[in-house]
Amino acid sequence: MTCSILVGGAWGDEGKGKCITYLCDADKPNIIARAGVGPNAGHSVEFNGEKYGLRLTPSGFVHTDAKLMIGAGVLLNPDVLFKEFEDLKKYNVKERMCVDPRCAIITEDHMLRDKKSEHLSKKIGSTGSGCGPANSDRVMRNISLARDIPELEEYITDVSLEINDAIDNGEDVFIEGSQGFALSLYYGSYPFVTSKDTTASTFAADVGVGPTKVDEVINVFKSYISRVGEGPFPTEMTQEEAESKGLEEYGVVTGRRRRIGYFDMELAKESCRINGATQIALTCVDKLFDCARVQNYDELSAETKAFINDIQTETGVPVTIISTGPDLKDTIDLRKELL
Repeated sequence: MTCSILVGGAWGDEGKGKCITYLCDADKPNIIARAGVGPNAGHSVEFNGEKYGLRLTPSGFVHTDAKLMIGAGVLLNPDVLFKEFEDLKKYNVKERMCVDPRCAIITEDHMLRDKKSEHLSKKIGSTGSGCGPANSDRVMRNISLARDIPELEEYITDVSLEINDAIDNGEDVFIEGSQGFALSLYYGSYPFVTSKDTTASTFAADVGVGPTKVDEVINVFKSYISRVGEGPFPTEMTQEEAESKGLEEYGVVTGRRRRIGYFDMELAKESCRINGATQIALTCVDKLFDCARVQNYDELSAETKAFINDIQTETGVPVTIISTGPDLKDTIDLRKELL
């Protein structure tokens, strides 16, 4: 009987998709709601040997008994949503999806304007998905909403009302935030940021939940840091060093190569503070340490445990989920021991 928010701790690409999939499969919430900017952020999900790249559908779709919802604060591109309905047909995503009537709609014009702003795109690393222009039009009160689109009529639901009723009735709700804390329009490395705030507080607002109804905020960190696009990166390593460590990565939406850096403790502390984190999920531990597919904390090396303890000590937040591989089974879950 909890309302939990999952938020990226850095510049995105932290492995939120794996964490969300694991948590939704393990805890089986009644509602999984998508918060965040819109289809400019991708989540990778691996389940039963298949890999999916999602931009709007909540990553917890694999829990087929849950209602899936897109909150009012999320920008919606109907073409992206309908394509994901087809790609995820065997999970009955279309039949379970609810869209808030107040979602703003991304149009072809928004995407064209995004791509034409070449000087800005190069400067900040825009994905060209139209989110910046769409958010600009929303602020100027010059945009269509989901309630105005006939093709979306069958999916329209008051997401805030549904979620609050569920919480009041003792049901479990999981809110998925997209991107990462360091891309926040307010708290990120401005101007190399996205077009809105990306903290837990805004994710709650995106789906219409007040702060007193949130029980857990799970901050996801990768064991090293990565970001796509331009902007400051204090712990960045060279591409050659990243390759030597086997840390070559590419963005889900853009396909661009990610910049790689060492774990940033100062960023982690700030992220946990501003997000009000109650738990940390730590991913890709196997990429740094020799612990691939380990499922028992006692089997981790002393070096790995020291790294985890440093994070807990510095942030003051318990590391409750440790991912040691892409499969859901490759997870150490310490919530019963630590919470």
